[in-house]
Amino acid sequence: MEFISGSEIKELSNPGVVSRQLLNPENSASERVTITEVHLEPGASQPRHTHDASEQIWYAIKGTGKLLLADDVTKEFKAGDVVRFADKDVHGLLNDGDTEFVYISVTAPPINFGYAYKDKK
Repeated sequence: MEFISGSEIKELSNPGVVSRQLLNPENSASERVTITEVHLEPGASQPRHTHDASEQIWYAIKGTGKLLLADDVTKEFKAGDVVRFADKDVHGLLNDGDTEFVYISVTAPPINFGYAYKDKK
């Protein structure tokens, strides 16, 4: 069994975006998943990107936003929705609402996302 206390959860951030690393290669021996809790301020975004060898499932728990998909396609994404991105699927997110947007991301196999964020706490 592993137990991760709140004090062990690192936060990675970019302007307007905070990613809480709930379970990742730095605080867990899991070789199967990374779990993150991501907060976006109104107007903040995560640019379109891909993961070559990992799939992701996002569960929106607060707010309304737009998924940023391939070919400049967007799709509404709101609290209660779930989306799955296969390996190499283009994905990103824009919080176009007027409140904070929060989602949980499960990534398999795990990725250490430190490379994608400027600030690390």
